[in-house]
Amino acid sequence: MFTLNKYPNSQLLIEDLTAHIVKELQQAINNKGHASIAVSGGKTPIPLFKLLSQQDLDWHNVFITLVDDRWVDDTDDASNEKLVLTYLLQNKAKLANFVGLKNSCDNPFDGAEITDKILNKIPMPFDVLILGMGEDGHTASLFPGAANLMAGLDMKSGRKVVGMTPLTAPLDRITLTLPTILDSQNIYLHLVGESKMQVLEQAEKGDDINQMPIRAILQQNKVNVIGFWTAS
Repeated sequence: MFTLNKYPNSQLLIEDLTAHIVKELQQAINNKGHASIAVSGGKTPIPLFKLLSQQDLDWHNVFITLVDDRWVDDTDDASNEKLVLTYLLQNKAKLANFVGLKNSCDNPFDGAEITDKILNKIPMPFDVLILGMGEDGHTASLFPGAANLMAGLDMKSGRKVVGMTPLTAPLDRITLTLPTILDSQNIYLHLVGESKMQVLEQAEKGDDINQMPIRAILQQNKVNVIGFWTAS
């Protein structure tokens, strides 16, 4: 089930999204002794990461990983791992346990099996998973038309991650598979801009997940998905 929250500005969105995240993570720690969160990269979540890093939370009991990453070193500006290390694993959140997706293999297709095992360190289901969405309707690194897209969307594959070569973006990626993404208690979709609203509306009108993989998130009934949107 998908619901959408709309905000008059980005600051109010970020404050409310942060409150949602902290509440769910702390509740998980209270109930289980630990919590897990998977986050997305890009420019959109940077203000969220900055605010989240300052929150009072039992961070030493929080496990953080990525929804996807480009297959580059963590010193590369294109690396989502670098983004998280720079903006989220700061301040109070320095105490969190981070597990990255990139390993020493030459490409994500060879490296996926290793990453799959590394992710066993993350308690699942995720208590919180945060997604973004591209102008082409991709989410995570599940890109329309990509040769390995069906492997990423396969609910019965048993794989946590797959390699992906986008047709509409540079660099090979590694991404959580659809079943791994849906192995979450709460999924939040973070969107900024009028163009993203147009893409979202288009996605809601159709059902071809190959054309717009975000539909696989919006139209499933396994996990409640909350969208957080502002025009700017």
